[in-house]
Amino acid sequence: MNQGQAAEPLIMVSGKSIKIGGPLPELREGEQPIRKTASICPVCYRLLPAIIFEREGKAFLRRICPEHGEIEESYWADAEYLRRALKYETVGVKVSKNVETRAPCPFSCGLCSMHRNTTALANLVVTNRCDFSCWYCFFYAEKAGYVYEPTIEEIREMIRVLRSQRPAIPNAVQITGGEPLLREDLVEIVKVLREEGITHVQLNTNGIRLAYNVELMAKLRRAGVNTLYLSFDAVDPKINVKNHWEIPYILENARKTRTTSIVLVPTVIKGWNDHELGRIIKFASLNIDIIRGVNFQPISIVGQVPREKRKEVRITIPEVIKAIEEQTDGQIPMDAWYPVPFVSVLSDFVEALTGNPIIRFSNHPACGMATYVFPELEVIDGHKRLKRLIPITEFVDVTGLYEYLKEKTEELRSGANKKWILAKFIARLPRFIDRKNQPKGLNLIRLLADIFIRRNYDALGKFHDMSLFLGMMHFMDPYNYDVQRVMRCNIHYLSPDGRIIPFCAYNVLPDLYRDYIIKNHSMSLEDYAKMFGRDKVGEAIKYKRDIEALTSSEIYRKTYAPFLKL
Repeated sequence: MNQGQAAEPLIMVSGKSIKIGGPLPELREGEQPIRKTASICPVCYRLLPAIIFEREGKAFLRRICPEHGEIEESYWADAEYLRRALKYETVGVKVSKNVETRAPCPFSCGLCSMHRNTTALANLVVTNRCDFSCWYCFFYAEKAGYVYEPTIEEIREMIRVLRSQRPAIPNAVQITGGEPLLREDLVEIVKVLREEGITHVQLNTNGIRLAYNVELMAKLRRAGVNTLYLSFDAVDPKINVKNHWEIPYILENARKTRTTSIVLVPTVIKGWNDHELGRIIKFASLNIDIIRGVNFQPISIVGQVPREKRKEVRITIPEVIKAIEEQTDGQIPMDAWYPVPFVSVLSDFVEALTGNPIIRFSNHPACGMATYVFPELEVIDGHKRLKRLIPITEFVDVTGLYEYLKEKTEELRSGANKKWILAKFIARLPRFIDRKNQPKGLNLIRLLADIFIRRNYDALGKFHDMSLFLGMMHFMDPYNYDVQRVMRCNIHYLSPDGRIIPFCAYNVLPDLYRDYIIKNHSMSLEDYAKMFGRDKVGEAIKYKRDIEALTSSEIYRKTYAPFLKL
């Protein structure tokens, strides 16, 4: 360093030195600005100013690292669609912090005073062991070199920390891993969550063990599991090598145990399964008695994903939605989807009406999109057939209802009479709902009246029984990292050190958060094997299937008959 030259700003995070600052990238000819933000260098994590801009109809993110040069990455493949989503950006919610703010975002997680969203769903990692070794996985024990499995007491304390959050108290937890079904005390874990006030328990799983153990599925349901968040990458067995053959038996056992809330979770990878999206929706529709939704997740270039393949496999939210429109013959158009913060207007209205804090989805609009569709089925020669898909926008003026709710919320906040506002809201609903075109058997006006006037939340269940939720959540990676997004994250990880950490800090910066934290609360593979047996770790737990036996049953043939030549 030359004499008199100022030292670059540094911060220490988890024992690692991080530099801050760099030049603001400039726009070039033919580029249009969308917004400024901050990002990181994917090599050294330096915090950098960044710009999101449009070029040739697509949105990109650019920043310049003084050490590693310019980094540019696809942000959204449709800039106009991004601008549409950004119109629904909301004011963030300041939540009670559980760490001191010692560095700029994302280096002070969490949650710190800079965070602007409540915990809508808390991820509870119960093991990093897994019976698969998927190439696109975030992490697993064999790769890490150690086993992380918090005790029941540690889990209880993590839930108590979560439940201490204000202003709204979180009540939804996703049990995740690794593969949670490898925990032999999983039923007890679910009971602990319920004891501590968690009303929504979601199990993130490949489901393999549930295909063979109907009693385990029954025990989990009785203990309090609400939803199975089930991996499902395609209908085609050449693509969904994870659980294609077991899916029919998982669904069969779900029906036997009245496990009636399954969400399929495809990781969408360009050139691999992006042609299967319409078939996945059709598959879910034909099993709507137990499948409540599909949550598509465009691949995040983290974990086991080879970095050099990112341009080959990268796919963004508008590309997935456009593919769905094409693969459903236009029945689910792109304009049927809205960004996650769109629904915060409903939380605002309920909060203003009741005076009670509500979990609010004030996410960044680029984090995800969603819609509802209503499958219309018919039976021909004893076989179910998908006649058509009816998006909610076909019979609801969604944008008009959004603006009306905003208007009524402001009136409530200004002190207007609550009963009068509610009566007026119900009376005006026919302006926004086309009763002639709504799906057969659905009376949306009556359902909304039951929910808001009679506080009958069973009516909400009726809506979900008839509809299929379609979600789209694109978690970030070091290349497309947008600090404004992580500040608005509402999917958080619970940590045994008492922290609550946003998803895209926990998994995208693993050596600062996930790996650094859990390594200090883990044991070596060798020690785990000595304590619990060598059949509980390593290759001994990897799943080996008998394809001939699985494909020979009537259950398998019936499940896949509309899709495969059997």
